[in-house]
Amino acid sequence: MSEEGRARFEIPKDMQSMAEASFAQARKAFENFLSSAQQAATSIEDRNAAVRAGAKDVSTKAIAFAEKNVSASLDYAESLLKAKDLTEVMRLHSEYVQAQMRALTEQASEMGQALSRAAMDAARPKT
Repeated sequence: MSEEGRARFEIPKDMQSMAEASFAQARKAFENFLSSAQQAATSIEDRNAAVRAGAKDVSTKAIAFAEKNVSASLDYAESLLKAKDLTEVMRLHSEYVQAQMRALTEQASEMGQALSRAAMDAARPKT
């Protein structure tokens, strides 16, 4: 093609308008995609924060329960060492088992409530 042919080459107005409109639509679609991706990332971060808070509460409770149970076991063992006869050992054992059953029931209830709260907090829609 000659220099003169290249200089006179023009994109028809309709094609140029259509290309510009397509480009504008593509740019807008990309901006919408980025905006949606950023919102999704923020939502995931918020959910992760709620999950972390719930997990921290649950783990704090679990550690407190473990400390309480170990302490009760150590106290029980110490009381057994001081027992004077088999009757006292049986009484101490019965009291320990009953106390531990009550404590474990309470702990299971509290842990269930903490887990439920954590799950609801994680599933709660962002406001």
